[in-house]
Formats: sequence, C-alpha cells, structure tokens
Amino acid sequence: MKFHVLTLFPNMFSSPLEEGILARAIKENVIEIFVHNIRNYANDPHRTVDDYPFGGGPGMLMKPEPIFEAVEDISTTHTLDSKTPKILMTPQGRTFNHDIAKELSQNEELMLICGRYEGIDDRVRQHLATDEISVGDYVLSGGELPAMTIIDAVSRLIPGTVGSKESIENDSFYEGKLQYPQFTRPVTYRGMQVPEILLSGNHKEIRIWREKQSDQRTLLKRPDLID
Repeated sequence: MKFHVLTLFPNMFSSPLEEGILARAIKENVIEIFVHNIRNYANDPHRTVDDYPFGGGPGMLMKPEPIFEAVEDISTTHTLDSKTPKILMTPQGRTFNHDIAKELSQNEELMLICGRYEGIDDRVRQHLATDEISVGDYVLSGGELPAMTIIDAVSRLIPGTVGSKESIENDSFYEGKLQYPQFTRPVTYRGMQVPEILLSGNHKEIRIWREKQSDQRTLLKRPDLID
C-alpha cells in the first residue's frame, strides 16, 4: 500500500518512519510512504503558501493554489487512480476509529493533506478533498500528527506489517470491544499475582476468561461501544 502525505513540514515524518513496525514494513516493501512538501508547489519567488483570510480574523490561511497543484502533479507523476481517496486532516471531519482504518486499508493508495496555521482555504475542502478526518475533539498545530496516526493504524491492517494476524485480531476495537488484561513474567511481583487461570494451560478456559474480561472492561470503560 502507498501513502502520499502533503505537508509543509516533511521532516516531522522522519523519526516515526525510521522506527518500529513501520520502518520494517517500509524496508520489506509492504508499504511505501511518500512525503511531499507543499511549499515546492508555490509559484512565487518567496514560495508563499499562506495569506490573510478575507473578512478579517486572526492568523493566516493556507492558500489553495499550492495544494491543488501538488495534488494534480502527484496524481500524474505517481499515476494515481482517480478514485484514490484525498483525505483532509481537519477537526471538522468524521472521527477516526478502527472501522475507518479498516475501510481505508482496502485502498491501494491514500493521499493525506495536512493543514497548518488557522486552516486551509475552504475551496480545498469543497472541490479537492474526497474525505475529511479528525482524530478527536481537540485542536493540534497541524495535520501531521493525525496523518501519522492514520498511517500507523491503517498499516497495521496490511498483511505483512504485523508479524502475526492473531496479534491484530486480539487488539482493542478489532471486534468492537476493548482487549482483555495481559500479563507476562514474573508470575509474582511485589505481591501482585498473575491470574491463576492464565497459568493453567487450559486454553478453552483461558479463552472464556479473556472474553469475559474483555466484555467487563468494555462495559466499565467504554459502554458506548456496546450495542
């Protein structure tokens, strides 16, 4: 799967893509991530990418021209399908969750557009973006961190990114509920014990215990997930 990220700060993606499972997935050609600098598509000598909002107001808005031209050039250069999702990172979008990650993972390529400053000229939203996604009801300095979140969550669902399919299936939200408690060695630590059932070797009883714990944890912490 391929991700195309449009941003004013491409260096923000260097470290996250050089560590952990994403780095391994890139090395093994499971995923490809292209980070494009929007400023390269500004046409004036100063590479201006922002301007004052019409009607007044604080701060600056990202101009539409560099974003439109970036999307058009990338689409041509990388021969993107016309149906490739062009996703705008915005607090006004639908709230990202596991179901959306699964939906996006069905695509061969994704384009993620990162805003900055006080936002983006609304013509980008109206006439260019095909989807809008938020990562929560709060405001960040830009769309880069949300884009990283989407890349990580979607990539985990691509076969070959995570070593074991079972690891993904045991994740929270995979079946619409929270994951059961997990324990490892030592069996006893500062008087705190690992539940005996997990040491029993009885896989049927362990599975029943885990399902019960998952249900209880979801009911206690995230009752909104229960139909």
